Amino acid sequence: MLDESLLDTPEALSEADRRGLLRGAAEAGARVRTAARHAAEAGVNDLKPDGRPRAVLIAGPGAAATHVADLLGTLAGAGSPVTRLAPTGVAPAAGALRWELPGWAGSVDLLLIATPDGTEPGLSLLADQAYRRGCTVVAVAPGQTPLFEAVEGAHGLFVPMATAPYEEQDTPLTASAPGVLWALLTPLLAVLDRTGLLTAPPDTLEKIAGRLDHIAERCGPAIATYSNPAKTLAAELADALPVIWTEGTSAGPAGRRFAAALAELSGRPSVVSELPEALAAHSTLLSGPLAAGADPDDFFRDRVEEPPALHARVVLLRDRPIGGLSAAPSARELALSHDTPISELEPESGGEIETLAELIAVTDFAAVYLALASGA
Repeated sequence: MLDESLLDTPEALSEADRRGLLRGAAEAGARVRTAARHAAEAGVNDLKPDGRPRAVLIAGPGAAATHVADLLGTLAGAGSPVTRLAPTGVAPAAGALRWELPGWAGSVDLLLIATPDGTEPGLSLLADQAYRRGCTVVAVAPGQTPLFEAVEGAHGLFVPMATAPYEEQDTPLTASAPGVLWALLTPLLAVLDRTGLLTAPPDTLEKIAGRLDHIAERCGPAIATYSNPAKTLAAELADALPVIWTEGTSAGPAGRRFAAALAELSGRPSVVSELPEALAAHSTLLSGPLAAGADPDDFFRDRVEEPPALHARVVLLRDRPIGGLSAAPSARELALSHDTPISELEPESGGEIETLAELIAVTDFAAVYLALASGA
């Protein structure tokens, strides 16, 4: 059950935030600036590549690397294929994971390693394998870890991960935490800017940080629920199954990250799909047992011991106003025809990376508030 009174009690939210999630979301802009500075100090801005890589391979554990690969692949577009190397192993533990380069990988390809850990033997072996194949290696990870030594041995570029003072090195970082995403993503944006795969010069990174600061002001714990979009969304999803629909190329990664954050941070299931295909994919879901009008409240249900039935709620994420070919009107019509409530988020105008950062920031705050208020 969601304790909605907790949402408007900043002191209680801070006390419940044992993992530093809310602080990480609030400091996302500062994390981007610190990560950009680390990238510059490591020499990223001075890189002079011979040309675009044939392919970009991304390796790392869990949701952090998955989100980074998804975001970079979306932003790079068709310029160069971005592929995440999925690990193998018997458990999701640092010592058990292994990565392998594709058989075709060679000197014209770029390997990016992103991890909030850095102790994975499999990533060190991967860096050595890439060196023997002639691949260029760039890694973002905590400094003074075995991966640092491996990348140095592979004559690659290592960027120390931007961490906050309250994040202890011996405490595993939550992969879907807001601070982790921006600490890993920002240096790699700078690297791909230098290769020409996307546009993210230093002034763009500063715009991202500014947008994240703006969202932190709008969605911070001191802002009341009625005027706080993230708290409002968290309250709306209290007893709902989030059906996340995205419209626009950049909104897709934001929706997929939101679904992953809901699962990892608050233990909430959700489904995610892109418009217009979502209308067909989830039509039956909205008219089935999870529909808002299905299984009306049982008069004899014990309202103290038994939680209310879980019903669908559509969350529509749009990366910017789209004229003419928008499926949003059809999405609203389908949801309302099944008495399904709908929440909508649309960022303010700006560049593609800025609007994407806003969608990620608001949904990150919402996932954190939902986790804290539900005692996850």
